[in-house]
Amino acid sequence: MGKLATPEWIKEGYKSKEEYERKTGKKTTGKKSGKTYRVKVCPKCGSTEVSVVLVGEEGKKADSWECKACKWRGHGIEKKSLTPDEFLEHMEKMERTRPSEVKLEGK
Repeated sequence: MGKLATPEWIKEGYKSKEEYERKTGKKTTGKKSGKTYRVKVCPKCGSTEVSVVLVGEEGKKADSWECKACKWRGHGIEKKSLTPDEFLEHMEKMERTRPSEVKLEGK
């Protein structure tokens, strides 16, 4: 077995591999490191309020996608990767823009 080598970006004192690659001009793979969350995005309006449309016997076959915001329907759904911080911000924004639920008054 060979020995593990310390990555160059650590040797040179950078805080992350991405920072090292950015400062030295090396190309990154474009993939975000660490945990990512994938969201589906409407190709027409950019909304993430999209859902799958099921058809067939007992709705077992996914036919297409539908955007709740602009009513677009089709197959070319886009996917977007978000970091945990971006995802949290996205979910908070979604919560703020949703209409408030109707609350029933108790007895």
